[in-house]
Amino acid sequence: MNALDPVLARLTALHPRLIDLKLDRVQWLLERLGNPERRLPPTIHVAGTNGKGSTVAFMRAMLEAAERRVHAYTSPHLVRFNERIVVAGEMLPDGELLALLEECERANEGRPITFFEITTAAAFLAFSRAPADVLLLEVGLGGRLDTTNVVERPAVTAITPVARDHTQFLGETLAEIAGEKAGIIKPGAPLVLAPQEEGARAVILAKAAEAGAPVYDDWLVSEGVFYGRGMVLALPELGLAGAHQAGNAGLALACLEGFGLPERALVRGLETARWPARLQRLSETPEIWLDGGHNPAAGEVIAAWLAGRHERFDLVVGMLDTKDRDRFLSALAPHVERTVAVPVPGSDASVPAEALAETARAAGMDAAAAPNVETALERLAGVRPVLIAGSLYLAGSVLAGRSDN
Repeated sequence: MNALDPVLARLTALHPRLIDLKLDRVQWLLERLGNPERRLPPTIHVAGTNGKGSTVAFMRAMLEAAERRVHAYTSPHLVRFNERIVVAGEMLPDGELLALLEECERANEGRPITFFEITTAAAFLAFSRAPADVLLLEVGLGGRLDTTNVVERPAVTAITPVARDHTQFLGETLAEIAGEKAGIIKPGAPLVLAPQEEGARAVILAKAAEAGAPVYDDWLVSEGVFYGRGMVLALPELGLAGAHQAGNAGLALACLEGFGLPERALVRGLETARWPARLQRLSETPEIWLDGGHNPAAGEVIAAWLAGRHERFDLVVGMLDTKDRDRFLSALAPHVERTVAVPVPGSDASVPAEALAETARAAGMDAAAAPNVETALERLAGVRPVLIAGSLYLAGSVLAGRSDN
């Protein structure tokens, strides 16, 4: 058992009966803790559907290459809870993190609160107590009512491409979802905006105008070159795989234009950025890749990468029943030879393997079911490159299994 497991279990048990996105619970707790969210370094607040983590990873790598001290808050974690809270470039050790979580637990006095709310409060405590030049703050869900949105004066806000996901919380239409993402926009704080579908873009621009937030959306990445307002930079070979990462790198560069980083640090950071389970190569022989993509937009990005490989892959897939598995698998189908569906370990929301295999067959795939990833890989026998995809939780279980070896 990990040293953090007992306190994390206790915090999980405080969860309200229903998930209702609201800020009053965490605001009450933060006030009890002395409002650490008001004592943070200059903050870049990042919302969006896909690409948030990769954009944060690029920014962190560039800032650290310039010898800046960086805090970072991301979610969910893949293997260890500690991954979520990076203080001055380092994950907190178990002992320090345990003390922070218990401090928040005592201050909360047993009141109902979500796991994300109370652990975000712990992150703000940690960030407020250690000096840093920048805090990179990733939204957990949505934006307007996300727990991270208690930060009232970010230095920069950023919105990655918006797509349909978490519709049970954010709305059915792209415009509704974009409105929720745009809730992080603050008066006077520049908004750096990634390219959007027109319906989402119109909503976001209207929210920015209403808030009096200047918008920076005329940056461009074309033929491997970033064109900003005050910078032109030829992108090096990026540390993250996939053609879509050029857009995330461009958004990261645009966010950092005002931070005075030298060009050599920008280039070095783009080359060395790492973000697990985003087209991560696990092994050369057999060739196995891992991606946590789980919504239709992610399926299209993965499909574009597969098409660029000019060879068919085999697929190991596991998904949650809250995701649009039909459209995700339909995007991948033209590039996949064989598919083996597996359950997502430890999740009550996992789609049963045979039901997921049936969805894959309906999408035109040659699909079967297996009880776990290990069995699926044995059945595929390394004839073709293999991609494991469909869920960050599935990706986390794969990485956890590798870390135990």
